[in-house]
Amino acid sequence: MQQAIKSSSFYDFSRLIGTSKVMRQIYDQVRQVAATNTTILLQGETGTGKELIAQALHYHSLRATKPFIKVNCGALLESLIEADLFGYERGAFTGAENSKLGRFELAEGGSLLLDEVGELSLAAQAKLLRLLQTREFERLGGTETLHADVRLIAATNRQLDQEAAKGRFRTDLYYRLNVFTITLPALRERREDIGTLSEHFLAKHAHEHSKSIRRFAPETIDLLLAYSWPGNVRELENTIERAVVICDTNVIHHYHLPPDLQTLRIATTVNNKGLAEAVNAYERELLCEALQNAHGNRGQAAKLLKISERLLSYKIKKHNIVNADFCW
Repeated sequence: MQQAIKSSSFYDFSRLIGTSKVMRQIYDQVRQVAATNTTILLQGETGTGKELIAQALHYHSLRATKPFIKVNCGALLESLIEADLFGYERGAFTGAENSKLGRFELAEGGSLLLDEVGELSLAAQAKLLRLLQTREFERLGGTETLHADVRLIAATNRQLDQEAAKGRFRTDLYYRLNVFTITLPALRERREDIGTLSEHFLAKHAHEHSKSIRRFAPETIDLLLAYSWPGNVRELENTIERAVVICDTNVIHHYHLPPDLQTLRIATTVNNKGLAEAVNAYERELLCEALQNAHGNRGQAAKLLKISERLLSYKIKKHNIVNADFCW
């Protein structure tokens, strides 16, 4: 077994972006547990990358050639959760004209990710508990006992221990799931990775949208680093994609970012700068917007600002604005 794991090129984490200390600890945990059949509980806020970690656990295990099946427990109707997980026999309920395999059977020999496991009903939790205890289950409406050879990975954005204390999650199931827990940090707790993630998403979405966008303006980077990112990595990626879509130059500027970050920029300017510095910042913004609208043409930009081209050139030099960033 150890030989098989060593031959996997020390685990390829190319889809996991981040070199911060906390992320390196996550990678170490994945390495430690991937080769086992241990049940894994992934905890973390929405958008922190729990599914990517689940995929890394699967594809760097001895089950890598077998199926990786994901089910979002929060997206299923409560009346259909058991049928979806465990399958059903013909006639088990109205509309069940044929037998159907459940997710556990589809994942046979591989891994099953139960995303948002905290959303399961107490009845479904009871069946899941039995499966974890005995590795056996029956399809809905069936009598044949089936064996499950599946590595279970559960993910949640809830604190299951608190949910159990409130009676909303079975305590015995929580302890069954909580064998090896990996807690993913919020993006605000790994700010040193924001730059790397932003560059990755910029390259990805510029390629997808056939844009020749090269980089972020310095002020844009400052805003990305200062924002709290309540939606975590998913929100960051969506923000970068939006900026790529509306950007018509080869540089992403602050005005390509959504309103929440624009508000942050205004607040930061007011709170952290004196009058002279705030005026300079506003002047720079006006210059950039004029150059943006004129596609880098200084003559047109000067007309928009109602100043001479000579004065515009002076101010561009004063504010260290790269004229070529606005040419396209």
